[in-house]
Amino acid sequence: METREVPPAHFLIKIESFSLFDKYKIKKYETSEFVAGEYKWKLILNFNGKDSDYISVNLAMADTSSLPANWELNAAFSIFLFNQKSGNYLHSPGITRRFQAMKFEWGLSKFISKEILCDPSNGYLVNDTCVFGADVFVIKREAAVECLSLENVDICYKHDLKISDFSKLEETWNSADFIDGGQKWKIILYPKGNGEGNKSHVSIFLSYLGSERMQICFTICLKNQLYNDKDTNDDKHVKETLNHWFSAAETTVGWRTFIELATINDPNKGFIVKDGCLLSIEIHIQAIACLPIKKSDYAISS
Repeated sequence: METREVPPAHFLIKIESFSLFDKYKIKKYETSEFVAGEYKWKLILNFNGKDSDYISVNLAMADTSSLPANWELNAAFSIFLFNQKSGNYLHSPGITRRFQAMKFEWGLSKFISKEILCDPSNGYLVNDTCVFGADVFVIKREAAVECLSLENVDICYKHDLKISDFSKLEETWNSADFIDGGQKWKIILYPKGNGEGNKSHVSIFLSYLGSERMQICFTICLKNQLYNDKDTNDDKHVKETLNHWFSAAETTVGWRTFIELATINDPNKGFIVKDGCLLSIEIHIQAIACLPIKKSDYAISS
């Protein structure tokens, strides 16, 4: 149990002559209805529940006859008891429950002991009067539902590209779209650099053309054509690897200083042969987080 100064937002009930409940053996009291979250509720106070030493307080939906068949909703609620001595409210931390036709009442079987409640020095029962209350917040199913799918990173998707007439390229070169791992991609290359690599390096980027969020580990390799594909010495090629979460807002990442212009344009280095260069792209899709097109409706229609 916790305390707070702010009174409950949705309902208060003041009970006078509290001792008469015991005198007349009144075991239970149901409050009048109140509205919260566009639905009707009531509190049920049980003065002789399963454990006669405690007061139990339940929250119940009222007037459910107007609700559709198989209705259900989630609600977070708190039960309050006013401390007339301190001016604070004793309350249960927020309780979240699913209300439905088969179970439309939830609460606390041991909200407070009769001994504590009836001791005037505690401040809850003063002049035979006490005050209970409730906050009720209906949780509507309006949140986006995300599905995170982890992929097998041992599967490598590989795509090879050849760029012809390299010396004639304009400021930007875009590859044709290609599909790897069921997703659409393209390579963007700046033959004379971009940003911090302007006029000093070749800049190269991988661009994602989808809408889902996904974690990717990718490698772009500029091949040294003086060596054949069977040569496994990676030092002869220029290769960079990067991990990144791609999304509709984060579509393009790469390197502004991938390779120096002096290096790639040196005919003795083997990166450009007959005015063409070769790129190899390896993509590992590690995780996909997507929003389903259709969401299940677990809430009552408003």
